[in-house]
Amino acid sequence: MKKLKLETGVGSLQWFVFLLVNSITLPIIIGEVYQLSMTETSELMQRTFFVVGIASLLAGWLGHRLPIPEGPAGIWLGIFVLMGQMAAAQGIEQTAALQLLQGGMLTAGAILIIMSATGWINSMMKLFTPLVNGVYLMMLGLQLSGVFLNGMIGVTNNSTEVHMGNIMIAFSVFFIVLGLSIWGKGWLKSYNVLIGIVIGCILFFLTNGTEPIPESSSLLLLPNLFAWGLPQLNTGMIVSSIIAGFVLVPNVIASVSAMQQVLKENKKEINENGQIKRAGITSGISSMLSAVFSTVGVVPFSIAAGFVRMTGQYRMAPFFIACLTLIVVSLFPAAYSVLALLPEPVAYAAMLAAFTQMVGIGLSSVLKETLDQRRLTILGIALSLGTGSMFLPKVVFYELPTVLQYVLSNGVMVGMLTALILEHCWRPVKEKTVDKGRVRLIPLNQSQFNRDSNL
Repeated sequence: MKKLKLETGVGSLQWFVFLLVNSITLPIIIGEVYQLSMTETSELMQRTFFVVGIASLLAGWLGHRLPIPEGPAGIWLGIFVLMGQMAAAQGIEQTAALQLLQGGMLTAGAILIIMSATGWINSMMKLFTPLVNGVYLMMLGLQLSGVFLNGMIGVTNNSTEVHMGNIMIAFSVFFIVLGLSIWGKGWLKSYNVLIGIVIGCILFFLTNGTEPIPESSSLLLLPNLFAWGLPQLNTGMIVSSIIAGFVLVPNVIASVSAMQQVLKENKKEINENGQIKRAGITSGISSMLSAVFSTVGVVPFSIAAGFVRMTGQYRMAPFFIACLTLIVVSLFPAAYSVLALLPEPVAYAAMLAAFTQMVGIGLSSVLKETLDQRRLTILGIALSLGTGSMFLPKVVFYELPTVLQYVLSNGVMVGMLTALILEHCWRPVKEKTVDKGRVRLIPLNQSQFNRDSNL
């Protein structure tokens, strides 16, 4: 019993760190884009922690019922940044842009709830074959590995300052986490991410010293509702919200599918009845909560599958405890001010190590079906176009609507959409063969394989 309690406690702490790391940087980025004051950025961080905790708890309890945390969505971050840049260029007040974004998240959330409640999301599941899901997860691993690597080196948030000592610490954390996940035994393997972060923080603070903890004016602070003002909508934001709502569907499906794959590999029981439908509804509610509490829209984190595979944290109890802890921490300014001091290079290094599992999970999904010439070609085209779009200059997309700028400049979306279209438009060619007086249809590539085998 004591051992189980210890495992639950340490597992909860590791999940808490995972939630924290994946939520802490985006408020800083948004604060820079919209020129928010330190106080406003701190309050945005508080609201982000609060929404992430509530949304993750809601999804794990009533939604997909899997250890998949919610976190700030890439698509909403992209729209936030583009709207902020456009507002600055056109001389529009930043608050007006943020109010439009609140209206957009409410609309997108409502669309996702309607699609899920009516069963449309289950129909869309048929479109996401193992090949499409595999391309999505592989592209996600490839694209975000660049983000994490930049963070390890120290070139995030418009900063180009490079410290060799910090880089060495970051890569040490990366190899510690990776090494423990491969060769570690028992608790060393289970808590590799937490161990790596603790060692990294000690080395970082010994090398760089500690920063002063910001003073807080209050002991307890409840998150404000509609902190940016009442939501607004215009025609452009309505169109963007509709597209965003449809773009969020693949994220929900891929996140659940990836976690199901990891749990099945480890012979864990899963109740799949209505799982995607419930996940879509809770994800829509979470998007609307993001608008109500004025933060970046949240979605299920696909990268959780890699984290669970690496750490073996399959139980729901530590996950729920971590969600509740994050909610409580968000109410105390002193607590989240201290947590904000977590060194970025250390956090990014630990996440990159966990993220290396994503490409493998994607490849496993692709290999669920035989890789014939057609599927190999689709895979090659999707990965090539998706990877290539990462290197295109942003100016190429400036004339497009905001949400399309995000979709077409995002390698994950380009790769997944390419695979989706080719998978369902390019059907396997079949030919007629005679089998003992009967006409039989078989795939052309299988026929070719049979002929080759007889040579």
